Amino acid sequence: MDLTNRDTVVRVKNADIWQGDHLVISNLNFEIGKGEFMYLVGKTGSGKSSVLRTLYADLPLQKGEAEVAGYSLRQLTPAQVPLMRRKLGIVFQDFQLFPDRTVAENLLFVMRATGWSGRDKMKKQLSSVLMMVGMEASQHKMPHQLSGGEQQRVAIARALINEPHVLFADEPTGNLDPAVSNEILELFIRINQQVGTAVLMATHNHAFLKRYPARVLFCDNQQVKDFSRQSLLERIGAAA
Repeated sequence: MDLTNRDTVVRVKNADIWQGDHLVISNLNFEIGKGEFMYLVGKTGSGKSSVLRTLYADLPLQKGEAEVAGYSLRQLTPAQVPLMRRKLGIVFQDFQLFPDRTVAENLLFVMRATGWSGRDKMKKQLSSVLMMVGMEASQHKMPHQLSGGEQQRVAIARALINEPHVLFADEPTGNLDPAVSNEILELFIRINQQVGTAVLMATHNHAFLKRYPARVLFCDNQQVKDFSRQSLLERIGAAA
């Protein structure tokens, strides 16, 4: 089966998602188009993180087919995993910044690890992504000098270093208060709209669906259902 389609950045067909020896999602099918914004929602333990970890090749795809940023996950070799991930941006709930390095040093580490060279070129890209997230003035600060929201902005800047085809965000506001969570959501939306980067955001915050309408993948009972914003809100309301 040829999954290649230049208008999609993620394409999954008849895939089973496993966490160790536990089947968490069965027969997963969906696509993410270039520049699309999508939510991945569901209760804790419903498989959201396992779906994302499979998409960025942290968990193996044992059954079905999937293509991410032009790479087939079933045919992906260990040597190709870093190459694929250069085309992705991954944002975690817990930021995962090096605590003993400045903001700039955290980003420069990623740049060197992914093949960047040339001091002027690296400095320009560093400034560009920090400006994009509103953190350019903080590049010489240590992570402990930043608020949680500021640390997440830096983590998003890090994810944008290689101008990814798609951002995978795993509960990126889970450790933040509501006001800051809304700011982070708005930042993802702005990146999606202004830069054109596709976004798949796993979240348990249903208020986001009301603030910004988008397509929704809903994890429930080992299945993922593709909902429009309105149909999922009606489902949530009926269950309340």
